[in-house]
Formats: sequence, C-alpha cells, structure tokens
Amino acid sequence: MEDYFDTQSLARYLHITPDQVQKMADRGKLPGRKIAGQWRFERADIFHWFEDRIGLSTDEELRDYQQLLAKSDSGFTDASAGSIRHLVAPELVWVGCPARNKNALIVDLCRLVADTGRLWKPDEMAAAVRTREDLHPTALENGVALLHPRRSQASFFGDPFVALAITPSGLPCGGPRGALTDIFFLIASGDDAFHLRFLARLSRIVNQPDVLNDLRNVNNSVAACEVLCAADDGLN
Repeated sequence: MEDYFDTQSLARYLHITPDQVQKMADRGKLPGRKIAGQWRFERADIFHWFEDRIGLSTDEELRDYQQLLAKSDSGFTDASAGSIRHLVAPELVWVGCPARNKNALIVDLCRLVADTGRLWKPDEMAAAVRTREDLHPTALENGVALLHPRRSQASFFGDPFVALAITPSGLPCGGPRGALTDIFFLIASGDDAFHLRFLARLSRIVNQPDVLNDLRNVNNSVAACEVLCAADDGLN
C-alpha cells in the first residue's frame, strides 16, 4: 500500500469527486500538504481524520461510513465485515481490571493477550498504543476508550483481535470535558482499511447506552462477550 494519496486516489477512496477533495484541502478540512504544487495526503493522517469523524458521528452516519469503507476496500461490500463475534473471546476480556492508570492498563492488557498466544510482542504493542494515545487520546465521553496503534502493526500478532478491560471505577484518560474511562477496547487490525471498517462498527455498538450499562454490570468475561456479540448481531 502506498504511503500517500493524491487527489485522484483519495477521491476514489472517499467516493467523492477530485474537485471536492481539492476544495476540502484548500479550505483546511483535509490533512495534506502540497508537493511540487500538487496535494498529497499521508494515509496515516487520512485514517486519523476518519477516526475523528467516526468518533463524533451518529449511528446512521456510522452505518454509512461502514458501507463507504467496505466499498473502498477492493470492492468488498459485506456490511458485517469485522464482526466482533469473530475477534473477541472470553480469554481476551478482563472484568475488574485493577490498573490504576491508563499506561499501566495498556501494558497489563497487552500482556494478558500475549499470555493467550495471540500477541507476540506485547511490550512493542503497548509502546505503539501509548504513542497513539499521546498523539490524540481515544477516550470518548461515554467512558469508553478505543485503544490501538496509529498504524497497523501486523508483525506484532497473527490474526486480528479485540481485547477488553473493564475497571471497577473510571480512570482519567483524556476524555472530553474530563470524562473518566472504565471500558477499554484494544483493537489489533491487520491493515488500516479493516481497522477503520471495524472501528465504525464498534463505535455503533458502544453508542448504545444499554450495551455500556450491561458491560458495567457483568461479573465475568463470558457474560461480557455475550453482551458484545448480542449487540453486534443486532447491527446485521
């Protein structure tokens, strides 16, 4: 995958016209820079921009993003792509995580996943996630954080996975207006397109208040998985 989009390729990816891309870039609404008089857009910056849009979107908008991203990914159009049912498992869920701060939680959660054999380089993964959090916290106002590296780190693990830690009380993690965070997802995706598609889907799940209430009331990892899978099934 190339590291940069040009105006034409970004227009195809976003399913808009090159003129729309040009106008958005000229107005500072797309992260890019001019090289030899032509706009160039780093893929990592575009994915970060898309992540921000996903985090602030309604359920209808998130569904539209899922469909748009699926179409952008080599013609793949399965709206259920990245179903959480295929990515999470009870051994990847930690109910009652005792971590006292975000950095400790990231390290402990990565090591928990490593103990299952799904993550080969827990310390490197934790460092990559912390770097992403230092750049821009992923904590949402509803008490959820969507932890992940800034770019895909497929050399750290085999198959994509989602891990979950739930703390007994909220931790300060840079959430909007000082909101505390007590539900932490760790997302490991094999490529950036898959990551964005899944992030839109997971955001739809955690935007449901009943789902978060149920997660906060579970007392074991099996029950937490059941809550997530039921919510995920409801999206199809």
